[in-house]
Amino acid sequence: MRCPFCGSDETQVKDSRPTEDNSAIRRRRFCPACNARFTTFERVQLRELTVVKKHGRRETFDRDKLYRSIEKAVRKRPVEAERVERLVSGIVRRLESMGETEIDSKQIGALVMEGLKTLDPVAYVRFASVYRNFREVNDFEKFVDQQYGRGGDDGGRDK
Repeated sequence: MRCPFCGSDETQVKDSRPTEDNSAIRRRRFCPACNARFTTFERVQLRELTVVKKHGRRETFDRDKLYRSIEKAVRKRPVEAERVERLVSGIVRRLESMGETEIDSKQIGALVMEGLKTLDPVAYVRFASVYRNFREVNDFEKFVDQQYGRGGDDGGRDK
């Protein structure tokens, strides 16, 4: 493993242990060339996945990009990083177990929506606002009404 600080190829593993959900190995590393310490994560990758975007463009699936998008949705919410990591790992496992090498971006979005709905309702609506391209406040109201069955003209608000 190359040192991210000095570029040396001679790093040493000081400690290895599984992550809490056993989906990866966490390795603490040391670089004798510059005395830096850093952590790496080793994960099993069943197959190389390609994401097919809305307009047909293809790009390599990026687990970190998935994590960042979910992390944005849960920002400033009472959701532990461990739960986000479990959600991401679960989505990746489901994608890999589909048996396809090309995955439509809509499938990924649907899996994220499904996971966020049970994780945090505010994060769910935040993600939906980007995923479904909300343009007006009305779009939020319609979505919340559809998802959570609010009824009435005033949406339950006092007049």
